[in-house]
Amino acid sequence: MKIVALAGGVGGAKFVDGLSRVIPSEDLTIIVNTGDDFNLFGLRICPDLDTVCYTLAGLANPETGWGRENETWSALETAASLGGPNWFHIGDRDLGLHLERTRRIALGQSLSEIVSDFCTTWKIAPTVLPMTDGIVPTLVETKDYGILGFQDYFVRLRCAPVVTGFKFQNIEYCTPALGVLSALQSADVVIFAPSNPWVSIGPILAVPGISEVLRSKTVVAISPIINGKTVRGPAAKMYAELGITPSALAVAEHYREFLSGFVLDRLDSEDAKIIARWGIIVLETDSIMSNVADRQRLAREVTVLCRKIIGGSLPA
Repeated sequence: MKIVALAGGVGGAKFVDGLSRVIPSEDLTIIVNTGDDFNLFGLRICPDLDTVCYTLAGLANPETGWGRENETWSALETAASLGGPNWFHIGDRDLGLHLERTRRIALGQSLSEIVSDFCTTWKIAPTVLPMTDGIVPTLVETKDYGILGFQDYFVRLRCAPVVTGFKFQNIEYCTPALGVLSALQSADVVIFAPSNPWVSIGPILAVPGISEVLRSKTVVAISPIINGKTVRGPAAKMYAELGITPSALAVAEHYREFLSGFVLDRLDSEDAKIIARWGIIVLETDSIMSNVADRQRLAREVTVLCRKIIGGSLPA
């Protein structure tokens, strides 16, 4: 069974790492949000792509879930001592990646080509694709700060501003990266990872052509909200500030037009009853991924749900 996962952020990275451990690599394609990409120190930085790739390669910092393990910070400390910004933490190992990616972009290589090369070097077996090779910044509309770039909102201001909406700049002019549409069209199931629906999955769905394909596919989503809260990140805060009670039910409603299946935590069993009445097959489970074993267990349970929905089977 061929699976395409849409992902962004630490939660998405953990889940697709779990998937990569329970299904054959040739059956897994991961499409990653690039709406939070931005430039700093003249370098092109792709936080979600890097988090997903570092996690799949076993290079991620196990304490934070983002950045590199055994990182050092000499370059950033030097830049800050000379008056440079230090609000976005770029470690020395991470810096090498940004330098090489920016060099290749300047030579005319596409982001998808660069990601493919990096994955080969890191021996990442599943296919990893950016949602687009274009530049589509996520902009956060706020009550008191106006329109903010996503990293200004998320990192510099630590998600403090009250959110009123989102824009994906230039989205109408961008196209899916090479391989994205063909992967979706050939997929048996598309899984929305437990990533932020507004700013991780939302930008991917907004890329012209992607939602149109998904409406004809079997789609399963995993709620990043558990008992009204998120393990990390501002998704629950965003829902509340937009006038929506944060819940697994709210996430299911968010994706309802696409869904055949939905995965939520056992703490949200009341929501499960409502979602099931919509004709969506629901899996209640322990959805927190505290370690690699949890990632594998959740991924295995989700693939069993997928098999149930499509009536197919996965290799043992």
